[in-house]
Amino acid sequence: MAETESVPLPVGEKRSCPENEEDKPSKKPRVESDHKNGGPSHDEVEEEEVEGGASDREEDGETFADMMKHGLTEVDVGILKYVSDHEGFSGILKERYSDFVVHEINKQGKVVHLDDLSIPAEVEEVPEAEPQPKESDVLTEDQKKQLGELQLFKNKEGNVSIEVMDDTKEKRTLVHKAIKTQFAGLETKTEEKEGRKFIVAYHAAGKKALAAPRKHFWPKNRGSFCHFVLYKENKDTMDAINVLSKFLRLRPNMFSYMGTKDKRAITVQEIAVLKITAERLSHLNKCLMNLKLGNFCYKNHPLKLGELQGNHFTVVIRNISGTDEQVHRAMTSLKQTGFINYFGMQRFGTTAVSTQQVGRAILKNDWNQVVDLILKPRPGAEKEFLVRCREEWAKTQDPEAALKKLPNKRCVEGQLLRGLSMYGKTNIVTAFALIPRNNRLMYVHSYQSLVWNTMVSRRIEAFGLKPVEGDLVLKGTTAHVLSAEEAESRSIHDIVMPLPGFDVIYPTHHVGEGYRDMLSADGLDIDKMRHKVKDYSLAGAYRRVVIRPSDVSWEVTQYDDPRISLVHTDFEKLENKPGPVFNKEGKHRALRMEFSLPPSTYATMAIREVLKLDTSIKKQTQLNTTWFN
Repeated sequence: MAETESVPLPVGEKRSCPENEEDKPSKKPRVESDHKNGGPSHDEVEEEEVEGGASDREEDGETFADMMKHGLTEVDVGILKYVSDHEGFSGILKERYSDFVVHEINKQGKVVHLDDLSIPAEVEEVPEAEPQPKESDVLTEDQKKQLGELQLFKNKEGNVSIEVMDDTKEKRTLVHKAIKTQFAGLETKTEEKEGRKFIVAYHAAGKKALAAPRKHFWPKNRGSFCHFVLYKENKDTMDAINVLSKFLRLRPNMFSYMGTKDKRAITVQEIAVLKITAERLSHLNKCLMNLKLGNFCYKNHPLKLGELQGNHFTVVIRNISGTDEQVHRAMTSLKQTGFINYFGMQRFGTTAVSTQQVGRAILKNDWNQVVDLILKPRPGAEKEFLVRCREEWAKTQDPEAALKKLPNKRCVEGQLLRGLSMYGKTNIVTAFALIPRNNRLMYVHSYQSLVWNTMVSRRIEAFGLKPVEGDLVLKGTTAHVLSAEEAESRSIHDIVMPLPGFDVIYPTHHVGEGYRDMLSADGLDIDKMRHKVKDYSLAGAYRRVVIRPSDVSWEVTQYDDPRISLVHTDFEKLENKPGPVFNKEGKHRALRMEFSLPPSTYATMAIREVLKLDTSIKKQTQLNTTWFN
């Protein structure tokens, strides 16, 4: 769950896009949402931030704690064990979004940074043409000022008209091009008034956002894709892509990336876009806030989900209670042994109806229950329009009437109701398919994750960190069952456990039978994981039981002002701003840790191992309420 800022920021730090409303302040959980560490493995897909029963999941401070009373805890999703026996301590995670910084590690193993805003030089094969005035000479300073105000939504007229005195097609083309090149996000058209010709500039965002991009000359010796580094603050990856799409008048699917990143964080990742110049992208830096683009280059290929090697995290945990000795023991254990590779809490949603419940109903082919779980009223506070929508559905079972209660029809509830109104309540499978595929698969993967977490906890309970006969290891991509002799020469870091599916094998010790028993208790047959609907047929996958982070380092610092950032960001370095200065006599202590994780692992599960605290929003909200009262 993305959460809003609780502490006023110094002027200039929190920058927001003009089309976004200011976030409402709310109380923060002491350990907040999970970070899914990029890239899918086997039959996993990237998770988008859509959860079982939430469309817009930010709640105001008065209702957030109430909603979380009915949420899940770690015990509910099988997260029970730790690998070490050090004493835990308390602290506040993500007190500010700048306390959680994520840098993607690309396919070549390089940590991605934003450190260059220049446009790459290139030798272009430009068709010979008559010399023309420069674009910068076409517009007067007064016109540039008016266009700049229009670009930043400060123009109340909604457009700027420029009279073309020398009315030739070439001159008009030059003016059109100058406006679009120098003022990203503006569209132009030619109008005639009283026999005089004007070029009218207006803001295209929201009006022609999905229009096909115009065809511009593209040199043959330039790669078709412009790759760039996206630096973003307090905004998730899809939100950022949607903003870029609006300003560039592109469809969002013209962009590609290797993994999605958290909202409540500062994140740096690679993005690629088809046939948009670095110059046009660079111009966006003038008007976009919360986002910065740089490190431009041209390549002949897009990016693919899962191509990354992982993510590097810089995490600040404020107001820690642990002694220096406790911190040293905890971080040394994380560095040497690691943590149990549980699927984190964000995998299961935040409301009273968890995503794994919906996933189980899908796998059982119980479509009426799927609809009921997603649409029924539920305990806990929700947005008023969602409450009204659920009440209308419970009372009338009329999808059109319930849909009218939703101002945002793109949420899961809205998409399902629209499907039911189009295809009828007797064709739920087709209606459900109106929800985007990744979001639908999130439900069944959530159920797989619950089974995996539960079985891994049993495995650790039964055998600890020692490999035993019947455990599984990977030889290439194939799972192999260990003999007693082989187990002697193996480490817990070699051991994998399967996510249930039709194309995996299970441990041959008693934990393997536990899979069959758990699915059977849920009304499922582990030997029949192929579904009538192909999308929901689960092949299964193998996942390492214990992950050891790389590049682990830490320091305990002291500070007085909770509003001061304790991390020197890429953006601050580009602006030549000084790094944080720590007060050795400060009244508060913070643990700043850095580590790298492979794809599909959760940073909060590493932090859980250090703090020995339940990372669920429900538990952290309870702790947080105690903390502030």
